Amino acid sequence: MIKRNVYSRRTFAKTSFVAGAGSLLVPNSLMAAGNYKRLNSPLKEKKVLYVWGGWDGHEPEQSVNIFVPWMESEGAKVTVSDTLDIYLNESFMQSLDLVIQIWTMGEISNEQEKGLLNAIKSGVGLAGWHGGLGDSFRQNVEYQFMVGGQWVAHPGGVINYRVNITDHNDPVTKGLEDFDMHSEQYYMHVDPNVKVLAVTTFSGEHAPWIDGCTIPAVWKKQYGKGRVFYSSLGHTMADFKVPEALEIQKRGIRWASVSKYQDMEQWKMPVYG
Repeated sequence: MIKRNVYSRRTFAKTSFVAGAGSLLVPNSLMAAGNYKRLNSPLKEKKVLYVWGGWDGHEPEQSVNIFVPWMESEGAKVTVSDTLDIYLNESFMQSLDLVIQIWTMGEISNEQEKGLLNAIKSGVGLAGWHGGLGDSFRQNVEYQFMVGGQWVAHPGGVINYRVNITDHNDPVTKGLEDFDMHSEQYYMHVDPNVKVLAVTTFSGEHAPWIDGCTIPAVWKKQYGKGRVFYSSLGHTMADFKVPEALEIQKRGIRWASVSKYQDMEQWKMPVYG
């Protein structure tokens, strides 16, 4: 049985070891998807911090059961935290290779935010999805500058929509085709300085004035020396039963995990459609 470090609101000051987070919620065939083999995974030996909390509707705690065992199966050393106070530990944050955060809304103190921003700016990677990364800490604009976008609406709530791959050469989306989702279609304000990998187009059924508007759904970017990966998919963990949604997230996590070890990628302008 796998053991991992767990930091909580109650035990932030010390480390405890607990049993694994339980069985995966996705089929084995999905967990095996992709071009990486376990021994060759970029995650091997990487130090990862997985921070969850905020609004329960996005199932942050349940997400631990999907992504943490998978990362550990690829050789990552994962610390799980349900408190933002972990960001205050400067030496620990600087020792990391990757931070994964799923924390919708909520508030972050200036000191907590500084700890996270400094770590990413210095070269630690950052990855996340949906509101857990793209709708966190609504008052913190420097945080939004780091992520590269902010949720502002999901017209119609949970609906059917399509995701279109726009970059068929990037390793995160290579070999994947357009696919359908039944979830929240995120309308976002997006930094123009991101590399867009997939988009979604709004029908106008629920907001006629945005009919035909194309919005980035998956992107990568830099913040200082740190790689940042974001996908707007993942409203609930059921979204990751869609093979493409899960595979994109896993590849994005792998890409961000080598931020300290690979050169900064260069791109001049995004492609939205």
